[in-house]
Amino acid sequence: MKTQTVMNHLTSRREFLGSAAALAASLALPRFASAADKPCSVFKGVRIGCITYSYRSMAKTAEETLAALLKDGLSECELMGGPIQLFADIKGGGGKKGEPPPPKPTDDERAAQLVKCRELRKMFNAAGVNIHIEKMGFGGSDEEIDFNFQVAKTLGCVAITTERNEKLAERLAPFADKHKIWVAFHNHTTNYPVMDKNDPILEFGQYIGFNFDVGHYFAGSKGLSPIPVIEKYHKRILSLHLKDRTADGKNLPWGQGQTPIKEILQLIRKEKWTFPADIELEYAIPQGSDAVEEVAKCVQFCKEALA
Repeated sequence: MKTQTVMNHLTSRREFLGSAAALAASLALPRFASAADKPCSVFKGVRIGCITYSYRSMAKTAEETLAALLKDGLSECELMGGPIQLFADIKGGGGKKGEPPPPKPTDDERAAQLVKCRELRKMFNAAGVNIHIEKMGFGGSDEEIDFNFQVAKTLGCVAITTERNEKLAERLAPFADKHKIWVAFHNHTTNYPVMDKNDPILEFGQYIGFNFDVGHYFAGSKGLSPIPVIEKYHKRILSLHLKDRTADGKNLPWGQGQTPIKEILQLIRKEKWTFPADIELEYAIPQGSDAVEEVAKCVQFCKEALA
């Protein structure tokens, strides 16, 4: 399905959702129950979303990604860079090894790319999906860094997420201040937020914060609860990544691991914190299932935890 075809037919919410349903069928998904319905994944005040990396096995384009989110009833997402770059024709990095990097985009090309990002936001928002964070690489130059913040602002994001890196935080902080867009640093199992003092990465700027992965923290700390981290840094958390892991590092279907996802969601509800909690599908997809079906199970887990 060509992007321009989708946009040309975006004359009403019903027509758009009908096209998304057709795309879902191409992904071997059933049609939506009602093309007029918008998703709502805010349960008891808790914003449940999904990092679109979860659909990596079956959705590559922005349209396919949106169809997957709609099928799972999700109204929030952290959007990966791949669908953004494909939709907006944003070239990333250099060429193949030994080849020169692509030519620097002209001002007109950059303007056209931002127009496409505006169309991308309109497409998602018209379907009822908010892009709260994007994850597109920053590149090496100041121009590329600044452009990424422009993309985030155009998409309606509050933050850009990337892997934790103190040197990068220092470099990005002035751009974040300029655009008033946060940089949310993501932890893995060995670089999670400091607990015995204030985390030094936060000192680089007022728009430096965390995309806190509770499953990675639980596995990396050998079973420590993520709840004290969330309580300490809730004002600098832009989103959570939810996954169920064991203290010895296994990724398991939700409810089979030891990460206290239910308790975390209930804490967010109790404290009325507004940052989203994003599902990240990393456990092995069972035979006969697919990413959309498994994310749906995670959504149901969240509903039940907050019932």
